[in-house]
Amino acid sequence: MAVFKYTARTRSGEKVEGTVEADDRRAALGRIERLGQVPVSVAEAAAARRSPPARARRFLMWHGRTERMGTRELLVFTTELSDLLASGMTLAAALNSLANRRTGRPGDAILAGLRDQIVQGASLSDALAQHPATFSPLYVSMIRAGEAGGALAEVLRRLVDHYERVQELKEKVVMALVYPAIVVLMGAATLTFSMVYVVPRFESVFRQLGSTLPLPTRILIGVSRGLARYGWAILIGIGIASVMANRAVKTKAGRLWWHGLLLKLPLIRGIVASGIYANFARTLGTLLANGVSVLPALGIVEQVVGNAVIGREIGRARERVTDGTTISGPLAAGRVLPSLMTDMLAIGEQTGDMPGSLGHIARRYENDLNRNVKLFTTALEPALIVVVAVLVGFVAVSILMAVFNLTSGLNV
Repeated sequence: MAVFKYTARTRSGEKVEGTVEADDRRAALGRIERLGQVPVSVAEAAAARRSPPARARRFLMWHGRTERMGTRELLVFTTELSDLLASGMTLAAALNSLANRRTGRPGDAILAGLRDQIVQGASLSDALAQHPATFSPLYVSMIRAGEAGGALAEVLRRLVDHYERVQELKEKVVMALVYPAIVVLMGAATLTFSMVYVVPRFESVFRQLGSTLPLPTRILIGVSRGLARYGWAILIGIGIASVMANRAVKTKAGRLWWHGLLLKLPLIRGIVASGIYANFARTLGTLLANGVSVLPALGIVEQVVGNAVIGREIGRARERVTDGTTISGPLAAGRVLPSLMTDMLAIGEQTGDMPGSLGHIARRYENDLNRNVKLFTTALEPALIVVVAVLVGFVAVSILMAVFNLTSGLNV
């Protein structure tokens, strides 16, 4: 298939340039016209001047990497596509406009591929499904529902709102861990410097004076010698243990164990559970509001909920659903989700407003998440400071005890 470079005019008279792939010039003209543009000139491009998306695609395939948009890039794409469609532009023309912006990222190849498939007659949902690393089942299902209802621009806007809320939840959890992580890193760096650099110098002084050292000082010197001699082995051991733990957690059994542990740990379980419940309600409510039926919606939520234990229970509840609409009973039977959530779901089923009920549930657990994050940071920050202060204080006191012991023995 050849690459044709063209110049065309839009219906408003604006001049545009771009490239299309086609078997011959006539097919290229047809594709340009299907983009809603009037061709002015069409010429076959040289093989060496193929589009950057094609080069990026070949590079990624050669290195065994999957083309993928980042979260921010996906949000920008969804927002811009929604705006272009809302302005009256056809889907093919909108994708062509986005694909002609060269950013040098893997997303260029994805946009070019989407545009070519739409021009060839494929639906947007089918084209998106060809890139599962970027477009989740939730994204594809909502687009499919939007195509069926003729409200693609509105569905894209709802997707933007949904992913922005999910990203906000993730950022809240990450920000809650930033300060404790800084405290731990600074404390560890201080202790390491003391053990490797400060203590050995005091040890040489104590050895020259030849006095009996207090027990805390002897313990400190022993730890310092151990780090100096076997620090490399300790680092290697920690690295090997981290890799093995990471691989174990990626297995089905390991993932279930780890995710179950997160739901039981004090302080952490409140943040994890609230985020999962809010994500569950937001995702399911968004799917149901956009015309996705209950069983397929539960299947999608099972994949994107973010916790293997709760995902497994959602899968079991999906198997227990008999009438295709009532889900509160099957979810309550597993006793994994809180009774408050299933009771509110039951009310939504009775009133016939499941999306509204799920929206209330999401807001309720988002508020819980905010409170749990504040509680976590309020409790963890002073605890970490105390632990670091005790360790650093032990080092200082151990050295001072030895100094006082030596000076008293010298009658200074």
